[in-house]
Formats: sequence, structure tokens, C-alpha cells
Amino acid sequence: MQELPAPLSDAKQTDIISGAAARDITNSSSFLHRISYSLWLTRLLLRTIRPSLLPRLGIRKHTSDHRRGLKTSMAALSPDLIVRALRQYTTCDVSDALCKLKVRNGGFLSGLTLWSPQRQDGPTKIVGPAYTVKYVPNEDPAPKHPTHYIDSVPQGAVIFVSCPPRTPNAVYGGLMSTRARASGAVGSVIDGRFRDLQEQRDLGYPIFARDVGTAPPAELLKVAAVNVPVRLATDEQDATINPGDYLIGDLNGVVALPRELAERALPLMAAQVEADTKMAEAIGKGMSFSEASKKFRS
Repeated sequence: MQELPAPLSDAKQTDIISGAAARDITNSSSFLHRISYSLWLTRLLLRTIRPSLLPRLGIRKHTSDHRRGLKTSMAALSPDLIVRALRQYTTCDVSDALCKLKVRNGGFLSGLTLWSPQRQDGPTKIVGPAYTVKYVPNEDPAPKHPTHYIDSVPQGAVIFVSCPPRTPNAVYGGLMSTRARASGAVGSVIDGRFRDLQEQRDLGYPIFARDVGTAPPAELLKVAAVNVPVRLATDEQDATINPGDYLIGDLNGVVALPRELAERALPLMAAQVEADTKMAEAIGKGMSFSEASKKFRS
């Protein structure tokens, strides 16, 4: 096997990455191939570039403790790169990949639909790591969270608010979205009710929720924790959303992609979409669904 070239200077590496490599991806004949190629290119670059340049590319290396000492494990794509790739796919694409990875319900979070900026209409889509908020009944012994959760939302996050099932009061309102948008959040998912619907729409801020309400939560609930695992409990399913899991929302609903599965799921999405595109073309030309499925999906 031919040896890889020695590391280049930082300036030269930056030129290559921002120039020729980017042009190769842009000019590729298939967008789906570009996604797969970009993931491959990232791993190739990890073997040839200086470690000091990795953070500038949005790539980090993580380590794990082994019996024989501390070893560098396989480099991981940064959350920013993963979010960028996920934006190209629908929630159905993500679920298809997660089903292949044996994730229950394909990561679908039932009962959560789009309310703002439009009710189940338009091109709205959100993708980002989860910033979780846990509401509990006031009588719960857990202390109330000392600060307001909305003031700690990271840029690019999707806020996920969890509350006890069948809570009649709203747990999220217009001022929350005003602050969230100023912080750079990309949207909010409310496992319960929210209020100030027109205000949310005037802001153009994406809201996925179960329903609307009018009363604030204080008489019934308090925030007990932020950025902890939370449960989505319904009659249909019992799912857990962890901080940093990728939340994807569109007209089909909301899907939670466990962060540890993201790099395995992305190539599956690319392959599935490519197969479905070929199937649609073949079916449009008269091929039966069964025949097309056997040819392109098996």
C-alpha cells in the first residue's frame, strides 16, 4: 500500500480544504455522493493534517482510557458537521436509518406537530442538538432549578421541554421564544402545551408541540433540572431524550437521533435516499413497486 504523504503546512492544508476539496464536492454529479464523499474526506484528512488544525475544521478527537494507557480513539465528526449533513434529510429519512440500527420507532416522538410559524404547512425544518428542560409537579421533592433555563440555551440548540403527561397548563410562551431566538436556538419542541401562538408566529419561530393552552405553569409545575435525560411518556410510547441527541423536526413530526449513532446513521440515509430516488424514477416509467423494491432496496 502506498504511504500517505507527510503533513503539509497549516496554510497549505487550509488552501486545499477550502479550495480543491470543496470544489470536488460541489462539482460531484450526485448530491448524495457528495455527502458520502465529505464524510470519507474528513476521515482521510485526519490521517494527513496536523492535529493543531483539526479544531478549525470542526473536527475533534476523543480519547478513552484503556488498561495499557490513554489512547486516541477514532476521530469524531463535530456536531456542526453532523447538523450540516442532517439538514439534507427529512425526518422520514432519519427514521429509516434508525430502524436499520434497531432504534425503537425509528426515533419518532409521537404526538408532536408543527404549530409555528405555520400549522403543519410550509418548508419549516429544525435540526440541532437537544437542550433539555425537565418540569415536575410542585409537590415533587426535587428543588426548583435556581436560574431560568431560557438564559442558558446554547447557539444552534433545539430546546426540548418535558412535563408530566396531560398537564392542562402551558409550559412555554412567547417571551421564551423571544429569548431563545436571541440566543441562536433553532426551535423548540414542547412535550405538552404552549401559549401565545400568534406571538410565536409573528416571531417566525419554529414550535413543535402537543397542543396550545392559556394558563402559565407556575400553579402546577416547576423546572427541576436542565440538560438531563428526559422522558417522553404517552399511551403510545416511552422514549428518552438525552442532552446532545440530535432533534430533527419537519411536517412529518419530530425524530430524536441518539448522538452516538449519528455517524453510523448518515451513510444509511444517503444510501436509502439514493435507492428511493431510483425507485421513483423506475416506477414512473412503469416498473411495479415490488420489482423496483427488489432491484433497488435489496
